[in-house]
Amino acid sequence: MSILDQFRLDGKVAIVTGATRGLGRAIAIALAEAGADIAAMATRDATETKAEIEKRGRRCLTIAGDIAERGCVENIVSATLAGFKRIDILVNNAGIIRRGAVTEFTEKDWDDVMDVNIRALFFLSQAAAKVMIQQGQGGKIINIASMLSFQGGIRIASYTASKGAVRTLTMLLANELAPHNIQCNAIAPGYMATDNTAPLRADTKRNAEILARIPAGRWGSPEDLQGAAVFLASRASDYVNGCTLAVDGGWLAR
Repeated sequence: MSILDQFRLDGKVAIVTGATRGLGRAIAIALAEAGADIAAMATRDATETKAEIEKRGRRCLTIAGDIAERGCVENIVSATLAGFKRIDILVNNAGIIRRGAVTEFTEKDWDDVMDVNIRALFFLSQAAAKVMIQQGQGGKIINIASMLSFQGGIRIASYTASKGAVRTLTMLLANELAPHNIQCNAIAPGYMATDNTAPLRADTKRNAEILARIPAGRWGSPEDLQGAAVFLASRASDYVNGCTLAVDGGWLAR
């Protein structure tokens, strides 16, 4: 098998949460281009994502729901199995952010973020892993971490806490699932031009400060994550486990 063949995902089924915009949409399209069929889960209409995937000759099942709600995880897994009969790859991309000073941060803003960014991520990983173990053919779990998995940040207490937890939970999952040939890794995007960062990019001072620290000299785009996602979803990364891969234009190197 050639090295390029090891990056192919033909015959695989991937669940991608938060698949209708930004990073999730770009990752779903990339996995489809590599050969996977996609179960695209999101709270918003997934018509455009579905069309892009089908344009690439792959099947796309859309699953609507709020991942923070109890019962949503079970629905995602059961709908994927009903539509595709298997699960090989899980991309935990769905995430939210709340901003506020530590002295003013509300309990609701804490709980809302933790419910989506870490609670739902864990229980969906757990449910998908059970299916992968039963299938007996291994699998891949890819979590979307953050620069805040390594740093403290400011004014985003629950987001920082949740993304720090994503990084260490990724390692725990890697440890426990390795005997089943399931690799669990994370991608830590740098400063990406997405809806979540719109307030930062609109702030002239903060935008200039951020750009000054990025060696690449630009904000990242969702497409910058596509290569890393395909790699971590494929056989090419079979000996990569528990890693958080920074795709950050060099931010952490400064």
